[in-house]
Amino acid sequence: MAERALFAKTRFQAKESRLAYLLLLPSVACILGFMVYPLISVGLMSIFRTNRLGWLQKFAGLENYYSVMGDKEFWQITGRSILWTTLAVLSKTIFGMVIALLLNVKYFGRKIARMLFIAPWASSVPISVLLWSWVYHPQFGLLNHTLKMTGITNNPPVWLGYPLSGFIAAIWVDIWIGIPFMALVFLAGMQAIPEDLYESADMDGVNAFQKFYYITLPSIRRILQISTLLSALWTFNDFNSIYILTAGGPVNMTDILITSIYKNAFVYARFDKAAVMAIITFIILTILSSIYARHYFREEN
Repeated sequence: MAERALFAKTRFQAKESRLAYLLLLPSVACILGFMVYPLISVGLMSIFRTNRLGWLQKFAGLENYYSVMGDKEFWQITGRSILWTTLAVLSKTIFGMVIALLLNVKYFGRKIARMLFIAPWASSVPISVLLWSWVYHPQFGLLNHTLKMTGITNNPPVWLGYPLSGFIAAIWVDIWIGIPFMALVFLAGMQAIPEDLYESADMDGVNAFQKFYYITLPSIRRILQISTLLSALWTFNDFNSIYILTAGGPVNMTDILITSIYKNAFVYARFDKAAVMAIITFIILTILSSIYARHYFREEN
């Protein structure tokens, strides 16, 4: 009797397993269709010559890679992408931490402040960037109008018309959009810290900076690592801020890798070059993620 019950249970579990795999098939098909296939397609484009429609023409091997990596402009764009990511992520992390600490303090209207603060992140990114492009408008923008009305300068600059100012303006927009995410993640981590730790610190006469350094920061270290990794990946691939504001101009001097890939593929119809740059970008992000993951799990062990 017991053997029959065990057999029936095993058979039922096998049926459940088959049903589970069957239900997972649509998701697996979507993953293969939207992730694996494009990756294979781009990989093939990177080792073939392509025509202006993107069709594979002639096997080129590593010649496309040699051509791209021998181009000085490619290295300028890569360096600019790394600088863009480093400055933006560092700023978002610092400002996000400061704002999270302010939102974690108990005061009247704290819930309203949290709701208002999430607005830049909750709204559509292209719409937010478009609004900032109007703020930067040289004649009718709010920024230049404020500079004139306050008497700071009667001839405010064309913010998006020069490489340096355009690049800084785009970085600021990316920071403005990304700060709420970092602040909310840090705030969630701070809310999980037991109050007993801070009460014990107060009894020992510990000041605010010491409480942050010895209690808050170690308690949210894991959250800090994961959030900065996600922010770095998103920032490195931030297409909207650069392309909507400057389209990579003037003279491609504000391009980063993601905007350069788009322009090479869909503006100049150089699909093989765009594919090589996409593969290199994928390798860079994979290495970055691997380093983070290795460091994270090493500390976990």
